Amino acid sequence: MKKLLQKDEFDALLSTSSGVQFLGPVRLKGRGRFSDTDLIKYGQIKSFTDIVWDSKTYLSAKELILPITETLLDFTGTTVVQPPVEDAILVLFLRACDIHAIERLDAIFLNNGPSPDPYYKQKRDRFKLVLMECAVPFDSCFCVAMGTNTVSNFGAAVRCIEDGILIDIRDEWFTSQIAGSGTDTEFELQFPQQNGADVHVPHIKEMQEQLFTHEMWDEYSKRCIACGRCNTSCPTCSCFSVHDISYGHDSNSKIARRQRVWDGCHLDGFTDMAGGAAFRIECGSRMRFKTFHKIYDYRKRYGVNMCVGCGRCDDVCPEYISFANCINKVNDLVNESRSTPDE
Repeated sequence: MKKLLQKDEFDALLSTSSGVQFLGPVRLKGRGRFSDTDLIKYGQIKSFTDIVWDSKTYLSAKELILPITETLLDFTGTTVVQPPVEDAILVLFLRACDIHAIERLDAIFLNNGPSPDPYYKQKRDRFKLVLMECAVPFDSCFCVAMGTNTVSNFGAAVRCIEDGILIDIRDEWFTSQIAGSGTDTEFELQFPQQNGADVHVPHIKEMQEQLFTHEMWDEYSKRCIACGRCNTSCPTCSCFSVHDISYGHDSNSKIARRQRVWDGCHLDGFTDMAGGAAFRIECGSRMRFKTFHKIYDYRKRYGVNMCVGCGRCDDVCPEYISFANCINKVNDLVNESRSTPDE
């Protein structure tokens, strides 16, 4: 079913849907990294004008399903209390690459083990996904190279027009919500057909062991400052650390909280182990680890790249390190080894 909703009809839908929260890209005035700049992030949508259609968010929708800091348990004496489970339905507006990113997280947290992660699943089950049409990629995007420019796993899709939105409904829940609203129409969704950034991903069978020790990684040891912005902005980075926090006045306190907090392979201390051992001290080795995790290890196991080509890591790096260029360098090395005859 395809409908045209005027702006006032859309706003009425937002205000009358009981037990439903609408989330999407919103603009926070003056909250950007630099003076007099805005921050685009995911937040609650209360009207049509709240949605930012023409800019990419700094953080992805990952923070809604996998919070930056998440309480797992509270300890009070011998009693263990889990956080309450919320039941509101969350309607999430996001682009094709970010829908693919959630599928990557689903594979890690729902299918990568004997049972799903209960904390992730509780949140994931509440989400209804709405595709925001994105026919033209942003400058740093390379979703076409990653095969994430098109998607079919959504309940509804929307296109912003001058008078409101065109909506393509594919889920019965959305049909029930919009019943009686809008006028019937016809339109076909458009998807990006070319990359914003030119990226060429090497074939997995041609990525030889020599690439792991190549001198190209030394460059990143000189430039990377281990700030971790690439990890935190990435919609598919899923690593976290678990911390127990005591709220008493001494080490014998029986009041504590267990939390999991975002962590990442570029951050200091990520590989620290008991006894003082640590791995990947040099930032270049961390870049190598991340690169091969995104375009080799995950693909070898699941058949798709973990990276979805959103370009956020390139956007936020203070040292202007481009992950897109890193992938191209690996591809160039693969091409060189292919053209060089065996000695």
